[in-house]
Amino acid sequence: MSGTALAAGVVTAQRAAGAADAAALAAADVASGAIRAEVDACASAALVARAAGSELGVCDLDGLTATVEVRSAYSGLVAVARARAGPPNR
Repeated sequence: MSGTALAAGVVTAQRAAGAADAAALAAADVASGAIRAEVDACASAALVARAAGSELGVCDLDGLTATVEVRSAYSGLVAVARARAGPPNR
């Protein structure tokens, strides 16, 4: 693997991680009512993931906690990232 391919893989993985974090936060915010949206929590997560250059694969809500999985691709490399967001555990 060349240095360029390795760098592209790292960037793709970081893009996926950022998209997953943002998508999970969006879904949790909509689920909790912290923000109003014209679509449901998982549709909001999909919109955020798409805006970040990724695709939402999984979105699960457990009460106010959202767990998502996104995929990002670049030049034949695919990165998958997962994130969870919601209220703090007490």
